[in-house]
Amino acid sequence: MENNRQTEQEDQLPPPSLPASAHLPINRCNLPAVILGGLTFQQHPVPLEIDGIRDFHAGLFRTLDAMPQRTERAQRFMDYMTVRFLLEELEEAGLTPGRKRKSRINANYLRMVRGWSFDSDGREGAVLKRWTESRFGLLARHHAGPLHDRDGEIYHRYLSQGTRGLYATNALEAQLDLLYTYCQYELAREHGDSAHLKLYRGINRMDEHEILQVRPCGRNRVLFNNLNSFTSNRERADEFGDYILVTEVPTSKIFFYNKLLPGMLKGEDEYVVIGGAYEVCISTL
Repeated sequence: MENNRQTEQEDQLPPPSLPASAHLPINRCNLPAVILGGLTFQQHPVPLEIDGIRDFHAGLFRTLDAMPQRTERAQRFMDYMTVRFLLEELEEAGLTPGRKRKSRINANYLRMVRGWSFDSDGREGAVLKRWTESRFGLLARHHAGPLHDRDGEIYHRYLSQGTRGLYATNALEAQLDLLYTYCQYELAREHGDSAHLKLYRGINRMDEHEILQVRPCGRNRVLFNNLNSFTSNRERADEFGDYILVTEVPTSKIFFYNKLLPGMLKGEDEYVVIGGAYEVCISTL
């Protein structure tokens, strides 16, 4: 009886707020970071839009509306990106010919998501986390180590990697803006009004994550990094740790998933998810 009463009292407690150290006061989307990064948003999500992107590329989405096949839409999207951002005409985009040409050719949205898939703590991962900070206002918590010390070597290495990854690119952040917007478009077509997807993340230790609140029945409220990998395949999550975090992820916080662009990445079950506070269930193998 006492345990039941304690559980009821805990359920009535307000969810912990997003720590001030985890977000910026401004961002470039339709909700402030303190709201979109909170637990209430996870429970009651709404669409997120990066300022002006859908309107600026309205012609693309009108074209996609008329295409019934997902693979056809994906190809049209990639063709649009190539032409719009001059990805195959770098001199016309302002690049001076020279020995850095090859690396700049690869510095596009496809290179970023491929690089994330191979190593989320590499240069491409730093670029994506920095993009998430500027667009959604959620600060990175980890990149090849904890980022809590803003004067520390790990944090400065993270800033350096992100800066070098963006240098002399063809509006790389704008490419990522449109990739996220296209991802949201495809999720809406595939899942309709569904506001969440159940996703899984394998871990070895719970202390790999910042715990905001411990709750009954194996539930915890945790603060994730500002960008994270999940999978829609529970068996796949088993391969990455002894524990599995199970959570309902708002579709509006999915930045990219592998089958969005067929043939671009190995496998079709990884989802790259914008972070913040989440309630998760913890299960052992």
